[in-house]
Amino acid sequence: MKIYKNISLISLLVFLTSACTNYVDFTAVENFEITAEDYFKQSSNYKDAVVGVYDPLQWLYMDVLIGEIASDNTLSGGESATDVIGIQQIDEMTHNANNDDLTSLWKFLYEGINRANYLEQNKNKLEFEGKTALYGEVYFLRAYYYFELVKFFGDVPLFTDKRLTASDSGTLQRSPKSEVYAQIEKDLLDAISVLPTSQSQKGRITKFAAQALLGKVYLYQEKFTESATMFENIIGVYSLVPNYESQFLKTGENGSESVFEIQFTNTSNWYDWGFVPQGSEGNFGVQHNGPRAYSGSLFASGWSFNVPTQDLYNSFEAGDSRKDASILDMQAWIDATGASYAPGFKDTGYFNKKYIPRAGESGAQTELNYLNNYRAIRYADVLLMAAEANNRGGISDSKAQNYLNQVRRRAFGDTNHDIIATGSTLTQIIWDERNFELSMEGHRFFDLVRTGKADTKINGFIKGKNEVFPIPQQEIDISGLTQNPGY
Repeated sequence: MKIYKNISLISLLVFLTSACTNYVDFTAVENFEITAEDYFKQSSNYKDAVVGVYDPLQWLYMDVLIGEIASDNTLSGGESATDVIGIQQIDEMTHNANNDDLTSLWKFLYEGINRANYLEQNKNKLEFEGKTALYGEVYFLRAYYYFELVKFFGDVPLFTDKRLTASDSGTLQRSPKSEVYAQIEKDLLDAISVLPTSQSQKGRITKFAAQALLGKVYLYQEKFTESATMFENIIGVYSLVPNYESQFLKTGENGSESVFEIQFTNTSNWYDWGFVPQGSEGNFGVQHNGPRAYSGSLFASGWSFNVPTQDLYNSFEAGDSRKDASILDMQAWIDATGASYAPGFKDTGYFNKKYIPRAGESGAQTELNYLNNYRAIRYADVLLMAAEANNRGGISDSKAQNYLNQVRRRAFGDTNHDIIATGSTLTQIIWDERNFELSMEGHRFFDLVRTGKADTKINGFIKGKNEVFPIPQQEIDISGLTQNPGY
C-alpha cells in the first residue's frame, strides 16, 4: 500500500489556502487556531496530518530535473526555446530571480516545512501510543525540505516552532547556511533517536533513512569523520540488486537497495491541470523525460526535456551495464524495433531511461499520473558517499576502495575493474563513479558545486554566483529578503 493519497479533509482543513499563498510571504487567513482546537483530539488526526507533511515530496519533480539540466549531463530540450522558459534559462545559466520554476520549488519546500511546523505547534495537545516515532518522521521530512533549500539557495529563512501566518509576513530574515545545517542535523538526530528500523507501510521513514540523510548532510559540510561514522550504521543493512536496471522498473520499487524512496501512484482518477503538480498523485516529472510523438513498444510519448548529452553517453567505460540502463539511445532502439519519434529542441537522440514514460504505467490523465517512484537515496549512493568520506577524511582508503568496488563489480559483473588507487587520485575516481552510478537521478549539479568542479564542467557557470540559485523576487518584494550575489 502506498502511503500517499489525495489530499484528505484534514489536509484541506489544516492547510487551508496553503497551495496558493502560504509559503514565506504568507498572505494567509488567520483561522488556523480554531481548526487546531477542533481537530487535534485523537491519534488518527495526528497520523492523517503527518501524511500531509509527506505530500509535498511528490511535488519536487523539478529539483530532480534541475539537478541534471543545470549540470553538464543533460540539455533542457522541450518543444522549443520558449518551452518552460525557466528550464531553458537554467540550462543556459541565464536564470534570474523571476524564474517561475525556482519560485515554485521554493514555495513547495516551505509548504512542507510549514506543515511540519504546524504539527510541532500542536504536539502537546494529546499523548498516544506511537506518537514519538510519528514525530520522528516529521523531523526527518522537515530536515529533508530544509536541506533541499540550502542546496538550491544557500542562506534561507529558518523557523521551526510554529506555522507562519499572515502576521509574520515581512518579518523574516535569511539565516546563515551554517545555522540551517545545525537545525537539519538536530532534526535528523532527533528522528534517529525515535524512528524504527523498519516500517510496515512502504515509503515511510526509517531510522536508516534518517542516518543516510544525516551522513549526506555531514558530507556536504565536509565533516568527513562524522559522515563516515554515520554511514557505518547503514552499510550491510541493504544490498545492491544484481541487475542494475531492474531497480528502476515498476517491479523494482522499494527493493533491497532502496533507502528512501518517494512514492507515487497511477490509481487516482482526480487531477487538475490548473493545480500541477499538487493535483495528482502521479510522478509528473516522468512525462518530461519521454520522446515526443513516440510510436513503438515499451515506452510512451513525453515532452523531450532533460535530454542526455553525447559526452555523457560516451563517458561510460566499455562493458559498464549502467550506460544503456541509464540512457536510451533512440537511434539504436529505432534500428532494433522500428519505433519512431519527433526530435524536440536540442535533440541529442538520447533520453533518460531511468525515469522515462513507459506504456501502461499511467492513470486517468496520462501526463499527470505516472506511478514511477523516485529513488531519493539508494544504497549504491550510500556506499559511494561512505567511500568519499573515508578517502577525503583520511580515515581509510582501503574502506573507500571496498565500497567503491562493490558498486563497480555490480556495474561490470566482474572484479577486473576494481580500483586500487589511493589519495587524491582515488577521490577523483569516486567523484567520477558517482556520475556513472547516479546519472539522470538529479545529483550531478550539486556534486559538482560541493566538490568545486562546477566552473570547469558547466558551460556559462560563473564562480561565486551560480553555486546557488536566486532567491525568488516575490520573496524579496514581500519579505524584504536579501538576494544572492550576482543576481
